[in-house]
Amino acid sequence: MIIFAQLCYCIYYENYYNPFIMKNKKNNFYLMGVVFIAILGGLLFGYDTAVISGAEQALQKHLGLDAFWHGVTASSALIGCVIGSAFSGYFASGLGRRNSLRLAALLFFLSALGSYYPEFLFFSKGDTSFALILAFNFYRIIGGIGVGLASAVCPMYIAEIAPSEIRGKLVSCNQFAIIFGMLVVYFVNYMIKDGMPDEVLVSDGWRYMFGSEAVPAALFGILLFLVPETPRYLAMTHQDDKAFSVLEKVNGTDKAKTILSEIKAVTSEKTEKLLTYGLTVIVVGILLSVFQQAIGINAVLYYAPRIFEKIGGGGDGMMQTVVMGVVNILFTLIAIFTVEKMGRKPLLIVGSIGMAVGAFCVAFCDEFQVEGILPVLSIIVYAAFFMMSWGPICWVLIAEIFPNTIRGKAVAIAVAFQWIFNYLVSSTFPAMYEFSPVFAYGLYGVICVLAALFVWKMVLKQKERLWKI
Repeated sequence: MIIFAQLCYCIYYENYYNPFIMKNKKNNFYLMGVVFIAILGGLLFGYDTAVISGAEQALQKHLGLDAFWHGVTASSALIGCVIGSAFSGYFASGLGRRNSLRLAALLFFLSALGSYYPEFLFFSKGDTSFALILAFNFYRIIGGIGVGLASAVCPMYIAEIAPSEIRGKLVSCNQFAIIFGMLVVYFVNYMIKDGMPDEVLVSDGWRYMFGSEAVPAALFGILLFLVPETPRYLAMTHQDDKAFSVLEKVNGTDKAKTILSEIKAVTSEKTEKLLTYGLTVIVVGILLSVFQQAIGINAVLYYAPRIFEKIGGGGDGMMQTVVMGVVNILFTLIAIFTVEKMGRKPLLIVGSIGMAVGAFCVAFCDEFQVEGILPVLSIIVYAAFFMMSWGPICWVLIAEIFPNTIRGKAVAIAVAFQWIFNYLVSSTFPAMYEFSPVFAYGLYGVICVLAALFVWKMVLKQKERLWKI
């Protein structure tokens, strides 16, 4: 309901005096419903990737994992994310955007059940053999493939069905759903853990955390039967009547004819080579993805309870994670409400600088053994500035900078790089943190500064783009 309310605000109240909104209120109700269902994929993206934060310590004890296999197991879903995102272009082009999301929903559901009970068919409950560890990681990889698909196809779906006047806001709502999904699972993990004896948490508590994902995954899969395929995909597959029908429901009859003609004009050549529009657009898309992960945000999100427990600040590490999730939601809203007014580039620069300040402050606190509220606030500042900049804006840019005729392949490549660096950062963070928190956060701070410089020099303003969107 919170996500639905957010969509209402973005479409209606934030744009009350927008001529497009005022003329198409009935159409926007339909659009709002479609986008709401689509961004549930973003919610599951956040849910699946963050569920490990509450379960990883209990899982480590249950399976008897050493440091190496603990890192591998905690990050195994990211292997699937790389696979899913790498092949997302083929699925999006072959199956369509909608069917690709249906496949992602199925993978989420199977992963939730398999992670809940990895002993299914081949093992006995309580078994901690190496084969069971591999089985558990297999189920997490399955879910990761779903995340990889959703991470690429959800913003693509929204960008292709949304009118250009409010596209940025609606794609940003997908990031809001991702962060909201993280907040939901932080809260679910906290509720499961609260009052549970440690021995029960180690034996069964972590199972409930993973299994809880089955409910939103099933809901997502069912609701996807109520949404249409995107008009751009329908036009590319010569289903012009269906494309016009969708465009008419979203934009009205008169504007639908114009948009369909524009789509047909830019999709007439469906088999263009990846570098048809030059190397720059591809390199910028890849580096946007690399910097979004290299700045280290997911290392903080995945290991948040453990980090908070170490740096202190009072209270339970899981509860502090919930607080961070709420702050992340608020700063994501800032991005949604300012993305069209401030522009993509200024938000990215401001966010990079804010993250650098937060990371350097955490490093400072560790170097001088400052505990309590200051390092906690520094981490929250670090995460908050990500949520108002790189979190949503990177997805907006990736969804819109590539021309239609190469979008599927280009997005797949960019997102694949994103997940590769996500895995590298997440799997190496425990070792770096154990070696020196100062080094870990200092490195992330330096990368944040480099990200700001990259955006300043390489990312063009919206009015300066050299390629047709």
